[in-house]
Amino acid sequence: MADHGSPARPIARYSESFELTPRKLEERRLIHRSDPVRHHADAFREIRTRLLELGGARNFITMVAPIGHGCGGSFVARNLAAAFALDESKTALLIDCDLHHPSQHVALDVKPERGGLVDYLDRADADLEDVLYPVGVPRLRLLPAGGQREAGGEYFSSFRMRAMLDSLRSRYTDRYIILDGPAAVSSPDARILAELADFVVLVAGYGRVLPQAVEKAVARFDPEKLAGVVFNQRV
Repeated sequence: MADHGSPARPIARYSESFELTPRKLEERRLIHRSDPVRHHADAFREIRTRLLELGGARNFITMVAPIGHGCGGSFVARNLAAAFALDESKTALLIDCDLHHPSQHVALDVKPERGGLVDYLDRADADLEDVLYPVGVPRLRLLPAGGQREAGGEYFSSFRMRAMLDSLRSRYTDRYIILDGPAAVSSPDARILAELADFVVLVAGYGRVLPQAVEKAVARFDPEKLAGVVFNQRV
């Protein structure tokens, strides 16, 4: 079991069990260093840079939430995590918090045989390290959603969820955490989850949501945490 009382330290140089080829990365719709569509990678690096400017010297937690289901929030969350992992001095942890529509384990071809987020939160004796999965990208790990549950807000507001995130962030100084959140306007879960994050990035599907829906979603979150709205053409 991880020693959560140990001092914070970097993990960027930890070895990887396997690494995907550029072709496999493109099949998973992940940006990479030799991405032939350069502007995709540059767009996510720009978001990363913006967040780093806001966050200063310390690592942080960012929630990425679509304004509505189908806006491509999971795509943006996945590639924002990859953008952090592209920096060799940083690591990224992607946590699938969309408990009604979990998708990251499918997109990244991860078989969560040891369970995921809700399984860890349900079991007091669970070892967190057991549910962190390599994805074939150096310095990037996935914590999948695990078994589907109806009461997402109850998990997000639990002491165990808060303690888990505090541990994940504080143990390693170079770890940046991306929460793939639920839709911002269809339930209160995104707002509850945002309380655990340092920053919020909203995702609007280009041509899918009206300006009024964007304004409504923006108004739901603390303006000091809202880093911006991404208009996404891919889902």
